[in-house]
Amino acid sequence: MSTAAPRIFIIAGEASGDRLGAALMAGLRDLTGGTVRFEGIGGPLMAGEGLDSLFPMDRLSVMGLTEVLPRLPELMRLIRQTGDAVADAAPDALVTIDSPDFCLRVARRARRRLPRLRTIHYVAPSVWAWRPGRAAKMAKVIDHVLALLPFEPPYMTAAGMTCDFVGHPVAETPVADAAQCAAFRQGAGIAPDAALLCLLPGSRAGEVARHGALFREVLDRLAARRPSLRVVIPAVGPRVPELRALFEGAPGRPVILDPSILPGALAEARKRAAFAASTAALAVSGTVSLEVAAAGTPMVVTYRASAVSAFLAKRLVKVRHASLVNILEDAAVIPEFIFDAATPEALTEATAHLLDDPAARTRQTTRFAAAMTALGRGQESPGLRAARSVLTAIG
Repeated sequence: MSTAAPRIFIIAGEASGDRLGAALMAGLRDLTGGTVRFEGIGGPLMAGEGLDSLFPMDRLSVMGLTEVLPRLPELMRLIRQTGDAVADAAPDALVTIDSPDFCLRVARRARRRLPRLRTIHYVAPSVWAWRPGRAAKMAKVIDHVLALLPFEPPYMTAAGMTCDFVGHPVAETPVADAAQCAAFRQGAGIAPDAALLCLLPGSRAGEVARHGALFREVLDRLAARRPSLRVVIPAVGPRVPELRALFEGAPGRPVILDPSILPGALAEARKRAAFAASTAALAVSGTVSLEVAAAGTPMVVTYRASAVSAFLAKRLVKVRHASLVNILEDAAVIPEFIFDAATPEALTEATAHLLDDPAARTRQTTRFAAAMTALGRGQESPGLRAARSVLTAIG
């Protein structure tokens, strides 16, 4: 398929958005016969697709009040700069990817000069979980939404936007096969028949601070029952020193995977092999639990938060489940222990049951397959589906 050469101004503000943006750019190039032109902001993956970023994407990668406040004057300058750049470019569409605090302000500023600018936002806000008013606010500056989850479009259309479900990237993640799992175990010094527990205490410093000691206590308790248990901990680069300090001398001879010692693609492949080679996992709630489910590895999910965050979540969050698999299946497929329920005793019992009971593991993995199908596994890639949706939205 090819069409007239569209001009797209595309913005991503963090690594996950860079991945989505690069796949979307590749899809648009494919569907337009390579005639599409891009301007905007992105990271290394989007640069690899030909984007000359207006400024380095990492200038936008701040999280939390304590990080944002000192950077607020700079962020406001970047919003003004980017909004003016969009208006000067007068593109066929502005595509913003996640990072709503930045992206929606840019869209609002650009629209003051270009009232007819077509605006598209990639990743629907999770209004089904909390703060439903966000969709109505977004509809004031956004025309069309690309959704990652199949149940999100009705929420967006009810707010006055058009919306297409384009599939979740995790659904097209390659799954390590038996040979790759065997190679991982051999390389890590883990026997082929050893029970292997994958620990995933979080990727952010606060998450590791809240979950690290808890996971260590659970491991101590499990190893007392299963002396032959082995452990693998896939880490993000910045958390490796903290995890080494927490699990030094721990039972199970934990293998901590440091992604920084390998090229990016190889580090990702090793992480996927670690997931698939594991007998079970204990993971924090979030995207990583979806990655583990995509690998077909049964798990227990937990999450601890600060007292203030837990208090607010209990009153504001509308869903019954924390993990996306459970939300998609509308059932407690994965045992969840959230906030006060996340005790060492409860997590130990649930994880031990999963390690000991093959039938319990099979019940989970069967439902995982259904969840991945619902997210788009086996269908056209999300990047290509998103590209089709963008071209349709701009006519």
